[in-house]
Amino acid sequence: MKPKVAMQFGLRLGALERIQEVADVVIDPTLAGEAVGADALVLGGGKCDGEVMDRLGPNLKVIARPGIGVDSVDIPAATARGILVINTPDAPTESTAEHAVALMMTVCKRVMAGDRMMRGDESVDRSDLLGTELLDRNLGVLGYGRIGRRVAEICALGLRMNVMVYDPIVPLDTPTPERVTLTSDMDAVLKQADVLTIHVPLLPQTRQLIGEREMHLMPKGSYFINASRGPVVDEAALIRCMQEGHFAAAGLDVFDPEPPDPSNPLLAMKNVVTTPHIASGTDRGVYAMMHGVADQIIQILNGEKPPYLLDPNAWPGRVKAK
Repeated sequence: MKPKVAMQFGLRLGALERIQEVADVVIDPTLAGEAVGADALVLGGGKCDGEVMDRLGPNLKVIARPGIGVDSVDIPAATARGILVINTPDAPTESTAEHAVALMMTVCKRVMAGDRMMRGDESVDRSDLLGTELLDRNLGVLGYGRIGRRVAEICALGLRMNVMVYDPIVPLDTPTPERVTLTSDMDAVLKQADVLTIHVPLLPQTRQLIGEREMHLMPKGSYFINASRGPVVDEAALIRCMQEGHFAAAGLDVFDPEPPDPSNPLLAMKNVVTTPHIASGTDRGVYAMMHGVADQIIQILNGEKPPYLLDPNAWPGRVKAK
């Protein structure tokens, strides 16, 4: 009898078919029907707490989340039950870093305003399209994980910006590219940032990491970029800062909550460029996420330890390890 793999959504680009070779696959967005009794779960956007895990039953060995963010999974509850939690942290690095830089370039170069003018959507004086040159400007990067490092590298080596990075977990003597400096003082980064880009995970200690105090430490006329998680920013404070004219512009791929309410003032601001949490959604990024999940589920079903356990101490849990 084949093991059962439940999915909130069907994996794409051939990953689903790979799992079907070794398991019976059911699609159950509610996690309350056919998913019950599954050996593995591919989680979409829903929450997965201890109650959900118990409902799915004692066969559940692994919860897989494509991409990086696992804030929707109660990892301690999973470990307590012998359930592994995996993600694909390498998969979205390049795509998300490129998207953050794209948002930065779009707002600094007034791309959307120029596009609206060319289409005749609004009357714009060319003097209002004056952009910001980024050479030798100061870029503040919060978070120096895979994505933050790649953004810093692109902007320092490609755009020749001066990059200051704050990440309390990364040792200050970590080697960095030319023009990239690590600091233990987040306020110093904020005070000098002509552009700020955020690349931290959503954790209890990063929720509303950037609030009104932090925003007002940044220079007036600076730029604000967030392609990490919406709740790491106090969105009400960001709205006030934009309304007050403190920031020249903002580029946002994430909101709190998601999707944002249509009445959210940020959506009506012409100096705010928004995208619907698609930073990782590229051909290569999605392929890597889909197949990264498939690879690890197949490994676990074969009794092999996967590479990206959120809690390495959880191994082997309910898995009959080889």
